[in-house]
Amino acid sequence: MGYQQHETAIVDEGARIGDNSRVWHFVHVCGGAVIGEGVSLGQNVFVGNRVVVGDKCKIQNNVSLYDNVTLEEGVFCGPSMVFTNVYNPRSLIERKNEYRDTLVRKGATLGANCTIVCGVTIGRYAFIGAGAVVNTDVPDYALCVGVPARQIGWMSEYGEKLDLPVSGGGMAVCSSSGERYELSGSVCTRIE
Repeated sequence: MGYQQHETAIVDEGARIGDNSRVWHFVHVCGGAVIGEGVSLGQNVFVGNRVVVGDKCKIQNNVSLYDNVTLEEGVFCGPSMVFTNVYNPRSLIERKNEYRDTLVRKGATLGANCTIVCGVTIGRYAFIGAGAVVNTDVPDYALCVGVPARQIGWMSEYGEKLDLPVSGGGMAVCSSSGERYELSGSVCTRIE
């Protein structure tokens, strides 16, 4: 076993977990899950059968990754944030054939207690504030907050707010990394 597993964690047969990953207290990983290298699954995390977690993701305490959730490399899931996989659930009506895919792209941050409604894509290095409810796609580098979530700015790959309007044009430099970014319309890109 190339990963660390706490004695209270349950990893079902068939689950694939990459080297140098850590599976902490009271975690349950279902047999169909695919988890990359260097991943941290905090206390009380649940990972469903049809879930893919990329390398170097950090899943904080009390997060459930239900079927049809995919996290690319380096995604941060804050404590007690929520994913869903059925848009209109009813206890008396089975809708497992209606699961909607949720994709969280490379480097995105999902703040504590935020909710990601199924069927959306969170863009690369986007930043979702604590407690936000996301029900539409989020662009790369976007900073979104509120209920429902609305975009209020842009974030660098380093995790610093960029001095750019929500839309229009302009250039900005990350104050911590020196990386340069350009805004054109409603698309922000890093300039190499």
